[in-house]
Amino acid sequence: MTTETAREQTSAEHPWPVRTVARKIADWIHRLGAVWVEGQVTQISARPGTQTAFLTLRDPAADVSMTVTCPMRLVRGIEPPLRDGASVVLYAKPSFFLGRGTISLRASEIRPVGIGELLARIERLRRLLDAEGLFAPERKRRLPFLPKGIGLITGRASAAEHDVLANAHARWPAARFQVVNTAVQGPTAVPQIRKALSLLDADPDVDVIVIARGGGSVEDLLPFSDETLCRAVAAAGTPVVSAIGHEPDSPLLDYVADLRCSTPTDAGKRIVPDVKEETARVLQLRDRARRALHGWVDTQCRLLDQLRSRPVLADPLGPIERRAEEVELHTERGRRAILATLSTEQAAIAAARARLTALGPAATMARGYTVVQYPDAEGNLQVLRSISEVSEGTPLRVRVVDGAVHAMTTTTEPGE
Repeated sequence: MTTETAREQTSAEHPWPVRTVARKIADWIHRLGAVWVEGQVTQISARPGTQTAFLTLRDPAADVSMTVTCPMRLVRGIEPPLRDGASVVLYAKPSFFLGRGTISLRASEIRPVGIGELLARIERLRRLLDAEGLFAPERKRRLPFLPKGIGLITGRASAAEHDVLANAHARWPAARFQVVNTAVQGPTAVPQIRKALSLLDADPDVDVIVIARGGGSVEDLLPFSDETLCRAVAAAGTPVVSAIGHEPDSPLLDYVADLRCSTPTDAGKRIVPDVKEETARVLQLRDRARRALHGWVDTQCRLLDQLRSRPVLADPLGPIERRAEEVELHTERGRRAILATLSTEQAAIAAARARLTALGPAATMARGYTVVQYPDAEGNLQVLRSISEVSEGTPLRVRVVDGAVHAMTTTTEPGE
């Protein structure tokens, strides 16, 4: 019956009663065929005296479950007996319970998944993830030297939680943890661990995430080989540490995690440094730095002593005093040379002055000679050198030693 057909047959004025809807749903579901289903068994209810056993089949990678009913003989005939968390493959047909309106699977065959099959599936998944590069060493990130916050995913009040916290705080008492308790086995483990991983990965105060659990059987550790969990760890932006205490068979989480620790105790020792070791290392480095500084100072002091011992620095004023004496000597020599040169030049000047005086017209006029001048055509006075330069009536200026006399030419008389 399709939705359009049901809509045509019903209306607000003519609705179907609940029994009709339930019956039609049952008819549709009962027409479905049987299917093979795989999951983990939880909440087994097989009470004595009853003919029907009730199981809950849960998907290990998602928060999805379905109710399964089966004849009691199927459950009792399984060896070893079924227990919570067991992986099974069953052949069942969907069934609709009319009285409660619920859907369940009616199983006619139940096959437990053996350890060999589980290990073979894990091995096939390991090869697949390895081929995709999820195990590659180059994609693994180094843990921070001192994380400001550490996320811890583990079981509630478990020995693994105690071991991680106790050892980490023993090494670094100030280590800050954000603990998220989840199921670490069974069908609910993977969804809870993935949710906790997403929560811690989104927290900016968490620098490293530790997923810890103590030892256990292969079935108990199946959640840590789940494909969805491995891919979630590989996609996390925060470094993840795997601390599953099961050495013989490592779950796939150990290969995907950025760091694998053999036990939760080992994880507590490797996620934080040892405060005693770091204190000793700081003291050692300080001592080395102090020795290096003292050695450098000593070297520089010896170098300064060597420089001070050199003659030029041992008596720094001596060369200056010697040079000062040389400067004074050369200054005196220069002064004497200049004075000698001045004396020589002064004597030469005096001799030249005497010669000029003797040869000058003033000295000649002092002996009784005169200088006669006449005006030329332009009125400028010219020295009279010949009687031909004047005529009668020419005014004359007669210069003597103490002045000048003005005269007039009356006659000229040629010489012998």
